[in-house]
Parts: sequence; structure tokens; C-alpha cells
Amino acid sequence: MNLQQTTFAIYELMKSFSILKITNCMTRLRLQLNTEDITNLPLKELKNIPNVLGVNLNDNELQIILGPGKVNEVTSEFKKLYANKNLETNAQNTNQDTTNNQKQFGNAEELHQQIRKKNATPFKLLLKRISNIFMPLIPAFIACGLITGLLNIAFKIDPTITSYPAIQVLQIAGNAVFFGLNIFVGINTAKEFHASPMLGGTMAAIITHPMLNNISLFNIDLLAGRGGIVAVLLVVAFSSWLENKLHKIVPKILDLFLTPLLVILIATFPALFILQPIGGIIAETIGVLVTSAINSGGAITGFIIGGIFLPLVMTGLHQGLTPIHAELLNQYGVTILLPILAMAGAGQVGASIAVYLKTKNQKLKQTIASALPVGFMGIGEPLIYGVTLPLGKPFISACIGGAFGGAVQAFFHVGATSIGLSGLPLTASTDKMLCYLIGLFTAYIFGFIATLIIGFNDPIEE
Repeated sequence: MNLQQTTFAIYELMKSFSILKITNCMTRLRLQLNTEDITNLPLKELKNIPNVLGVNLNDNELQIILGPGKVNEVTSEFKKLYANKNLETNAQNTNQDTTNNQKQFGNAEELHQQIRKKNATPFKLLLKRISNIFMPLIPAFIACGLITGLLNIAFKIDPTITSYPAIQVLQIAGNAVFFGLNIFVGINTAKEFHASPMLGGTMAAIITHPMLNNISLFNIDLLAGRGGIVAVLLVVAFSSWLENKLHKIVPKILDLFLTPLLVILIATFPALFILQPIGGIIAETIGVLVTSAINSGGAITGFIIGGIFLPLVMTGLHQGLTPIHAELLNQYGVTILLPILAMAGAGQVGASIAVYLKTKNQKLKQTIASALPVGFMGIGEPLIYGVTLPLGKPFISACIGGAFGGAVQAFFHVGATSIGLSGLPLTASTDKMLCYLIGLFTAYIFGFIATLIIGFNDPIEE
């Protein structure tokens, strides 16, 4: 079955439901549904569609796991099909007046907002905001990380190539996302708080501007970029709040000119003298806590972190780690946390290989065969929701593999010089490639062995 047929099969199962929002991430088609519909979802039928690697229900959001690349095409086609369905529905209701149509639309929008409020606990909302801010940056992290990683390999082979102009250009390309990271985060943060993205980027640029290093005011020496990502998040959240307040106060005729001016004038000094220092303290504390825990706890800390990361992925708590990785890179040039966390996915690969060899269920074999390539590349959702989690015991085995792999990474203090990568591709972006590979294969092996020892209930072929 090709992807168009897969999309149509999903549509046929879902067309009778009220879908409030259609989005996707790197691996999943995400459908936000009416709360009343979630008890009647055809989850089993969706799982049986070819090319669907798994299905997950998170509150009122149905997540259909398709894998990278495929998900973009399916989402695009699904949106077209669902839009055509809505056009047909509207055509059948042409006798209804415009007012009624507007009321119906308003009710749907109101329902959407009610569902969001019901499911939006403060902690969930925080994680959602962090995800929305950093997820758009992932492709840039991946591209720049791969360039930097390949250059690191080339430099080990021949250190003299660093003087080549073409290589220097590639170094710039590999570092570009981090050079502009604060501004990118400022733009996305402002978007998330429904404020002007360019004002958000401007506020981030103000606290990052190199001229700050030459300024001392009120007996305080300013420091460009202090607090890194954390400071940007605090500053732009404040400036966005201020902007939204000013839009309500400033006369409409002056709003275009006066509001941006007032935002910059009013927000700059609190940003530099209050919020940036607070951000600096928070960022430095995070850096000290993470490095101290790994340096003092060593392999034990790595074992614990590597073992619990898969459950964190399930709950969505892993979304809050991206700014921590970014801040570790900002302070130390490497993140020693990422290689440990990457072992969770490696343990899952080992567990899935063992399941593939032991199972007699051909559909399960096909699912594993489809999900393993992206699993080796560090994308674990297809294996989580399509293989290990539904079977139960292999999920525990994967955690065991991740724990042993994490212990190795922490023991050797392996650091990653970029984020956005995991699995085998992360190898090139680590400061100790051989040690990283030893840890990676340790996770594969222990995930595999644990699955053979613990076993699993082989599903009956339907």
C-alpha cells in the first residue's frame, strides 16, 4: 500500500469524527478531537493500516505514528481530504443562513478552546510551550550538527585542512544555528505568547549584543549573552506580556508605531538588570547540577538517567530538556546529558531486534522491519508505540539496555557538541566517538539480552 492509500484508509476511519486541528511533528500525524469522540476511536483498525507504525492517545489528541518523511506527505494529503469533506458538508447546508454558519463555527472554536483549557494544567502548558518554541529549530540543529560532526571526523584524519577556505565556510555553516540561537528562540517565544516575532527577536538581540560588555551602569557590569536560552525565555515572555497589554491601551491609530517603541523602551532595562541576571543564575545552577550529578555519580547516575528516559518520552517530559542541552552547550561547549539519554533509544533497538527474531507474528515482523532503520537513526517513537510498549516486557528490556548504555556514557564522560541528533548519527558529533560507540553497542546488546531473558507474550496472528 502506498502513502496515498494509507492516507485514504486513515481518512475513511476518521471522517465521521469532529477533528478540531490537524498537525504533525517529525514522526506523528496529530489529530485533536472532540472529547466526546475519544471513547469511540477505531484504534485497533488504525494500527492495522499498512505504513502505520503505532497509535497513541494523549488526552484528546490522537497520534498516528508514521515515521519521518512519510508523516509530512500523509498529513498534507489528509488535510486536503478533510478540507474537501468540509466543503461537501457546507454545500449540503447551503439553505442555512450565514448567521447560523458563523454561530456553528464560533461554537466549534469555543469547544476547541474549552478542551484546551480542560487539558492545560500549568505543567502541561509549560511543556507544550517549550516544545512549540524549540521543535521548529530541530531541522536546523540536525543539519548543522551533521556538518559539524563530519568536519570533526575530517579534522581527526587531517588537521591541516582547517586552513582551507572551503572548510572554514563549512565550519560557519555548522555553527550558524548556535550563532543565531538566541534570536531564533526569541522569535519563537514571542509567537508562542501571541506577540510580534520580530520584537521577540529584537529583545533577544538586545541581551546578546556584544556592546553590553563595555557598559557598566548602577555599579553593575553588563555581560552579553549571560543566561543564554533561559534569559531569552524570561525576557521575551515579559516583553510579549507587555506588548499584549499595550495593544489594549494604546489608541488604534497609534498602535503600529507607539506599541513597538514602548515595548523596547520599557522592557530593555528590566530585561538587562533584573531578568537577565535571574536567567543567568538559573542557567548556571542547571549547568552545575547536571555536571555535578554526572561527574560525582558517574556510571550510577548514567545508569539511572538512561534507564528512566523512555518513560519520560511517553509522558512528554523529555520536551523540557532541549533548553537544558542548549544551555550546557552555551556554558561548556558540550552537553554530557544527551549521549546518556540517547542510550534509551539504543536499548529499544536491541529489544526490538530480539522480538523480531523470536516472534512468529508476520505483521509484527513487518512493523519492526519498518521501524528499525529510523530507530538506528535515533527516532524512537515508531518502536515505542508500535513494538515495545504494546508488548510490555520488551519496553522494560529497552529501559535496561538504556540504563547500561547510559552508565558507559557517563563513565567515559562523553559529550555531544550539537543537539537534535541521536542514535548512530550522533556519533560524529561527540567528543569521544569510540567511547560513544562502545556505549551505543552496550545498549543494543543489553536490550537484546534482556528481551531474550525476560521474554514477551507473542501476539497471535489475526
